[in-house]
Amino acid sequence: MSEIIFEVREDEVDGGYTANALGYGIHTQAETLEELRAMVKDAVNCYFDETMQAPKMIRLHFVREEILAA
Repeated sequence: MSEIIFEVREDEVDGGYTANALGYGIHTQAETLEELRAMVKDAVNCYFDETMQAPKMIRLHFVREEILAA
């Protein structure tokens, strides 16, 4: 596997960020982007043990929702 993609959302109510891996049961959260990057790396390392090939690249895809009133 060459890469794994995380969907990252900012929590507009409580602050901080959540990250969910697409296609894998890997989820994490953090208060800052710097902390989130470290938490994502740690979560990937925990998920992929020595019997599984870990991805060479982790991609963070930031999702931002915007609601417009008509």
